[in-house]
Amino acid sequence: MISKKAKYAIKALKALTESYGAGPILITDIAKRENIPHKFLEGILLEMRNHGILQSQKGKGGGYLLRVDPERINLAQVIRIIDGPIAPTPCVSLNFYVRCDDCTDEETCSIRPIMLRVRDANLAVYEKTTIQMLVDKTKQPIS
Repeated sequence: MISKKAKYAIKALKALTESYGAGPILITDIAKRENIPHKFLEGILLEMRNHGILQSQKGKGGGYLLRVDPERINLAQVIRIIDGPIAPTPCVSLNFYVRCDDCTDEETCSIRPIMLRVRDANLAVYEKTTIQMLVDKTKQPIS
């Protein structure tokens, strides 16, 4: 399950994609439109900016805008930035592998093959779904 924070990040990126190319959007406008607590959204957008997904502009006419084309931002990237590993257990993580403390032998573990399938199924959807695809399904302009 993704966190509420990751869900908010995806919703905020969707809102920014709806206005892609039209200049910066105020945090207040995104928060209101997507029903995200303002203070919580500030931290999320800052984290996305620090990872190169967004850029910010200060002053009058400032706000946040996408630094990367929304066709190039997939859900796996966003979830990893916000939540970390996508894998259900650390022993099947592609980017954050850690051997499970309670496992004596990964080769004979009965749970690991199932977790590999769960990871692969989730990744198949997350990696193929771009933020632009979410917008193309909804087509609601930001106000």
